[in-house]
Amino acid sequence: MPTIVVVHYTAMQTAQAAIERLCDPVAEVSAHYLICRSGALTQMVPEDQRAWHAGAGEWRGETDINSRSIGIELDNDGTHPFSEPQMAALETLLRGILRRWTIAPDNVIGHSDMAPGRKIDPGPRFDWARLAHQTLAAPAGRGKGPQNPTSAGFRALARTAGYTADVDDKTLLDTVRLRFRPAASGPLHPDDFASLGLIVPPT
Repeated sequence: MPTIVVVHYTAMQTAQAAIERLCDPVAEVSAHYLICRSGALTQMVPEDQRAWHAGAGEWRGETDINSRSIGIELDNDGTHPFSEPQMAALETLLRGILRRWTIAPDNVIGHSDMAPGRKIDPGPRFDWARLAHQTLAAPAGRGKGPQNPTSAGFRALARTAGYTADVDDKTLLDTVRLRFRPAASGPLHPDDFASLGLIVPPT
């Protein structure tokens, strides 16, 4: 039974090319759904069957993500914003999936979230805040983080949020930022803690 939804981008020139690859047994890759830029939806694998979309990675201590997830591919090469019709279609699809399988919004993740350092999709142009506003994904936290942030403290908080893959501190920070603070750079900052939900009241 699926407990996770993984959002991808196709990184291909056209939706049709992506569908052909996802349906080609030689490619050994598949996904449950593809949404093209016009908002048209194509289902390729039934939701209760395994699709080969996630690959190696980990989320909340689970490593066989393909066996417990629904994969959604978005027709996008990663360099431009996702279209309004595409996002609207994704929202409709997610509402149905989360209701049918009782999946928590916190388990709607990007490929990058479960495969840090290996994958970056759906990338910095994807509007996670839009999904979070509709309770279709986890929201970024608000407030203030600790004045003296540490990598150990950040790692502990990230694990609580679901980031349990064994990666180095920089990769973990880059992965969390890609999801919640895509414009951020530089060393670990209190706002990185806040983005994961650690709220420290102002003094």
